[in-house]
Amino acid sequence: MTTTHDPATGTGAAAPAPERRHPRGGPRRRVTTAGLDLRVSPYLYIAPFFILFLLFGLAPMLYTGWVALHEWHTIGGQGDFVGLANFTAVLGQGMFWKSVFNTLSIFVFTAVPQLIAAMFIAAVLDANLRAGTFWRMAVLLPYVAAPVAVAIIFSNLFGNQFGLVNNLLATVGLPEVQWTGSSTASHIAISTMVSFRWTGYNALILLAGMQAIPRDLYEAASIDGATRVRRFFSVTIPMLRPTLIFVIITTTIGNLQIFDEARMFGGAGGNGPVGGADGQWKTITLYLWEVGWRQANLGRSAAIAWLLLLLIVLIGLVNFLIARKIASENGVKR
Repeated sequence: MTTTHDPATGTGAAAPAPERRHPRGGPRRRVTTAGLDLRVSPYLYIAPFFILFLLFGLAPMLYTGWVALHEWHTIGGQGDFVGLANFTAVLGQGMFWKSVFNTLSIFVFTAVPQLIAAMFIAAVLDANLRAGTFWRMAVLLPYVAAPVAVAIIFSNLFGNQFGLVNNLLATVGLPEVQWTGSSTASHIAISTMVSFRWTGYNALILLAGMQAIPRDLYEAASIDGATRVRRFFSVTIPMLRPTLIFVIITTTIGNLQIFDEARMFGGAGGNGPVGGADGQWKTITLYLWEVGWRQANLGRSAAIAWLLLLLIVLIGLVNFLIARKIASENGVKR
C-alpha cells in the first residue's frame, strides 16, 4: 500500500493497491476458459461414439457402395466401373426375390410372437416376484448362448426323422412334418430359434421401461376401478411407447439380418446347399454370402447389401409409424 498527499487537506491518504493480474491473463482468462469448457466438453463426451461409428459404421457402408458400382474380384480387387449394373443384375435374379420373400416370412413369424412374449415376460417380472433377480438372469441365458450352438440344438429338435418335435407329434397322433422340405415349416423352425435367443433380451429392455413408469398412475387407475388388463393397455403401453419403438426397430434390424440360424439349420455346412436344396429358407444375408464368396462376385454382393439396407430402412420406418399409432391409442401423446 502507498500513500499520496492531498493538497486540500494537507494530509496523506492511502492510495488503492494496484490490481494484481495473473501473468497469463488473470480472472478474465479463467472465465473464458470455464465458458469454453461448458461449450466444448459435451461434444468431447459424445465424440468417441461418433468416431467409432465413422470408422466402423459409416466408412464401411460408403466403401460397400463404392464396391457395388464396380466389378470387384476377390484377388484382383477393383475392376471396371459398371454403375448400377450390379443392382439391375441382382434385381433380375429370381433367387434374390425368393430370398426377400423368405426373409420377410421369417421376420413375420419371428417378430410378432417374440414381441408379444417379451411384453408378457416383462409384465410378469415387473410384478413383485420372489427371487426377481434370479428370474431376470434366467430369461437372459438364451441370449448369452452361442448362436451356432443354439442353431445346432434346434436343428436336431426339428429333424425330419429323429427330431424331438416330430416324436412329440407322433405321440399325440399327428403326422410328422418335413421341416427342411417345406418353406413354411422351415421358416417356423428358424423363427423358433431366433425367438428363443432374443425374447429374454427384449423382455429386459421392456422391463426397464416399465419400471420407469410412475406408480402413481397405476394407483390412480386402480382407484378409478380399472382392472389389471385395463391398466396394462391404458397405462403401461402408452407410457412404454419410446421403449417399445426402440425394441421394434432393433428387432426389425436383427430379424432381417438373420444368418447363423439359417446357415446352420438342417445340418447345412461345408460345400452343401445354402438355404435348402431349392432355397426354401435362403435369406438375403445367405444369398449375399453365397454370391460374394461362393460365386466370387463381390460387386453384386455389395449391391445386395445396399438393397438389404434399403429394405431395413423401409420396414423400420413402417414399424415406427405403426408402433407410434398403437402406443398413442387410449393414451396421451408425448
